Amino acid sequence: MRNALIILLAGVAGGIFPPVAALCSEPSSGVTERIEKESDGMIVIDIPPTILDLLVKEDERRSSSGQPALRPGVNKLAGYRIQVFSDGRNQGSLEARARARANAVVARFPKYRGQVYTFSSAPNWYARIGNFRTSAEAEAALLEIKRAFPQFASEMRVVKSSIVIIK
Repeated sequence: MRNALIILLAGVAGGIFPPVAALCSEPSSGVTERIEKESDGMIVIDIPPTILDLLVKEDERRSSSGQPALRPGVNKLAGYRIQVFSDGRNQGSLEARARARANAVVARFPKYRGQVYTFSSAPNWYARIGNFRTSAEAEAALLEIKRAFPQFASEMRVVKSSIVIIK
């Protein structure tokens, strides 16, 4: 295990951990023995202050909201979607029915335009709506959609999903 750790540190030592890089650059010396003799088996890594500041700031941003900070561009996160269609019967029309159901929801709720996800996982087809970061947001939207489509309300539910947030 200790040798694997040394090899791992040597592999990432390039620009982040110069002291380890210098230590590992001597191919003939026994790196493991040298660390054990010089530091009683403990590895001390000197992290440059600029990198340490970035790590601390990221932890502060994450801890204030309880969720990862969004970066500019496309962010893929764990979240929730509303499943508005799921069926495995009558295979010939499943894709069309899934898309039709999702399009009906978007026609009534334009705020979900661009957040429609239809896909197949044999033998079923699914249609899911939205990109919600919390289950509470998804549950509130689910109630709104169920009121608008009572004929499909029993089929609709909130599901955990990988979501896309664009910042």
